[in-house]
Amino acid sequence: MTDTIVFDVDGTLVDTNYHHALAWFRAFRGCDITVPVWRIHRAIGMGGDRLVAEVAGDRVEAEHGEAIRAAWKQVFEPMLDEIVPFDGARAVLNDCRRLGCRLVLASSGDPKHVRHYLDLLDADEFAERCVSAEDVSSTKPDPELLAVALDGLDDGRAVLIGDSVWDCAAAARMELPCVALRTGGFGVDELRSAGAACVFDSLAELRAALPGLPLAPVRLDR
Repeated sequence: MTDTIVFDVDGTLVDTNYHHALAWFRAFRGCDITVPVWRIHRAIGMGGDRLVAEVAGDRVEAEHGEAIRAAWKQVFEPMLDEIVPFDGARAVLNDCRRLGCRLVLASSGDPKHVRHYLDLLDADEFAERCVSAEDVSSTKPDPELLAVALDGLDDGRAVLIGDSVWDCAAAARMELPCVALRTGGFGVDELRSAGAACVFDSLAELRAALPGLPLAPVRLDR
């Protein structure tokens, strides 16, 4: 039996969440809609297919959703060169493999952006697979992304490591533990309330705790 550690990417391994929030703010403004940045930030971590309705309502989604998503991409992509990995990101991936665990990367993000982040991390030598928004029909907090990430890997236990309440929600629906990092800007109490088994301030803290992470059997029929 081989245990699997599934890592979220945005906000967990690379420092993107506030770039995303600002890009969404500007995209909404381009349609003459003002959504406070703090409200947008609370939705970062769910897929862009869900975010517009989450922060601005179903009417805005119906009337402007596609235009806002297109504008978000135009605003966000020039920021890609500003994005950097968190300290210890590559080291923690290496540590997971040294422990004998499978490593899977799962992001609700645009596949082109995810590819950029993997190149920044030089993560291909560590990850057994990587899944992104193009691999699923429904993004976080729906558990489909996690189910696809673990497809065929149900010969052991697994844990999700993420940075948002949406990661916690997706893991809970798969009855898997979620270990949360504060790197996404969410507080300890709200992460725990969302179901996080434990919360760490940084990847450095997480590295020290890797051998004792909570794991649960993978059952893809859940």
